[in-house]
Parts: sequence; C-alpha cells; structure tokens
Amino acid sequence: MTTDIHKLINPDNGNFFLIAGPCVVEGEEITLRIARELKAICSELEIPFLFKASYKKANRSSLHSFTGIGDEDALAILAKVKEELNVPIVTDIHAAEEAAWAGQVADVLQIPAFLCRQTDLLIAAAETGRYVNIKKGQFLSPEAMRFAVDKVRESGNSRVMITERGTSFGYQDLIVDFRGIKAMKENGCPVVLDCTHSLQQPNQPKGVTGGRPDLIETLAKAGVAVGFDGLFMETHPDPAHALSDGANMLPLAEMKPLLVKLLKIRKAIL
Repeated sequence: MTTDIHKLINPDNGNFFLIAGPCVVEGEEITLRIARELKAICSELEIPFLFKASYKKANRSSLHSFTGIGDEDALAILAKVKEELNVPIVTDIHAAEEAAWAGQVADVLQIPAFLCRQTDLLIAAAETGRYVNIKKGQFLSPEAMRFAVDKVRESGNSRVMITERGTSFGYQDLIVDFRGIKAMKENGCPVVLDCTHSLQQPNQPKGVTGGRPDLIETLAKAGVAVGFDGLFMETHPDPAHALSDGANMLPLAEMKPLLVKLLKIRKAIL
C-alpha cells in the first residue's frame, strides 16, 4: 500500500475526501463489491477515498444484534480489499489491545464516539503510528474534543482527525450543531462529518437503532457548505437487509448522484 494518507485527506484539487463503506464486514463478496463500486465512483469524480468497514461491532443495543463474522476472517477480507484495490482502510477498535493487531491492516484506526475519552485506547492507537480518527462523543461539546486530540499528539502521533456524528437530543434523537466545526478546526486537524450516524435514532424500544436516511442528502449538503474537510457515509446495496445499522445507511445506488451534487456545492464555495 503506497497511498500517502496525509495527501489524500488534504487534496490539491480542494475536494472533500470520502470515508465510506458498509457498517461491518458481512462477507468477502459483498465487501469487495461495495469497495470496487465506491473506488470507481470516486476515481471518476476525483474524490479522495478511504474504505471503511468495522471488523466487529462491540457496541450493540441488544445481545442478539450482529457483531461480525469473526475478527480474523473480517480483517483478512479488509486486507484483501486493500491489496486488490489499493485503497486505505478505516476500521474501529474498541480496546487498547486491538490497536496493534488491527493496525497491521488498517491505515486509519477509528475510535468510536462512546470511547473517545478512553485514555488507554487513544494512547494505544497513537502508538501504532497509524492515523487516528476520533469520533466526537454524543455527550461532548466540540470544544472538549481538543483533549482527545491532545492525548494522541502527546503520545507522539500527529496523525489525527475528528469526526462529528451528532449530539444526543433527548433519549432517542441526535442533532448536528454546525457551529461546532469552528471549534473543532481550531485543533489544526481534518474535521469530518458523519452523514449517516448523525441521523441515528438510538434507544428504540425494540433494541435496534432507528434512523432518518431520507435526510442524508440534506445533512451532507449542509456539511459541504460549511466547510467540513471530509464526509463519512455508510452505504450498502440493500440497506433493509444490511446486518448492522441498515436504518441509517445510504443505498449504494444513490452514492454517485449525491456526490455529484456535493461537488457542485464544494466548487461554489472554493
């Protein structure tokens, strides 16, 4: 893998970069299919692309929710995506002991929002030398994210970015406060908008998180307009049958038309 991640997330053409893929690795065939389609779209539109899929999901509402196909099998599939398509890999880690292992495959280690204050996890991720993408906790102010960023930098790693994914609004909704981008950009690192998880509706009575995928386009347009450096979107050919987070995914067929619209907004504000 020869991709320069720093250059990828700071493109010369002024475009936003895209972190996209399914919520979790469901199997080799579908993971490669999604990755190939996304790479083809982004190559055509000259959008820097990082492929995201979790090798496991540790934070589930219900004990019976799908968590993955097995850590080793999922990471092997991500390694195949990386090798065959020459795209950088983003995946979540949930405990300090996962960092070095996952970092053998992933180019970007992602810290889930609920874990963004976990010092041992942030230090372990930093010590791999990989980029660290910290998702802003639903319970934190944008200003408070500087402490998470500092933990990574003070552990000897300047390769860090922040992802906004909404703030808890009551028990079963999230909102994105676009005023927060200014505070997060003051950390001097790329700031990403998660256009899909920000539309989740957590804590549903059935134990499965809901969502508002009909608002993905609206949120993405607003994010590009206010100057987010990157966008994060989970996508699937058939969200209704996705094994995780299908309620807030963008159908894969809708990705290219949406990106075309977003590029027009980006060019208008440059």
